Amino acid sequence: MDNSERSRDSVAKRAASLLIYANAFLVGGVLMGFEMLGSRYLFPYFGGGMGTWAGLISTVLVALTIGYLVGGAIVDRYPSPRVIAVSIAAAAVYLALIPLTADRVMSSILRSVGEGPSGVLLASSVLLLLPLSLLGTLSPVAVRLLIRSTSETGRVAGLVYGISTIGNVFGTLFTTFTLIPTIGSRSITYLFAGILALCAASLFLNLNVRTTSA
Repeated sequence: MDNSERSRDSVAKRAASLLIYANAFLVGGVLMGFEMLGSRYLFPYFGGGMGTWAGLISTVLVALTIGYLVGGAIVDRYPSPRVIAVSIAAAAVYLALIPLTADRVMSSILRSVGEGPSGVLLASSVLLLLPLSLLGTLSPVAVRLLIRSTSETGRVAGLVYGISTIGNVFGTLFTTFTLIPTIGSRSITYLFAGILALCAASLFLNLNVRTTSA
């Protein structure tokens, strides 16, 4: 490999890494943004009190736990951006279906289970558990893809989770103070689905970058 090929290889790897970090930020933003938005879907049926928020927060934490565990297990066998690309694409499809089905599903849960803790937890799980579990796979997969030597494991892991957490903060604040007062919940959901679809597409394109640069 001559110097020009090494230079192109280095640039390709750097671009691939930056793309993964950018996705960590965007997915982190959508993840927490949709948690905040979830309260808007639950409010007409279960209210907006502490019980509703406890259900939402608990569901998000369980979803992230599932995502971290599953993502970490899968990437050891299949260390490819395809893993998170598929997960993010599936989450995008799920979010896109929520505005069409949420009212019927929430009404059915309220009628069959009631408005108590069981109803709140079930409604929160139906709304958030699957898509946020899928999004939660990104961080452990990203860490595995970005590590090139064991000496940089801590730095890379800290950077991935740090960038993702900054995205969480941005998504929480931007959704709460800008999006929700400006546009409706369903429009925001479609916006989030579109962002995730673009993230998934960028990672699928990144497959070729990583393959040719390996």
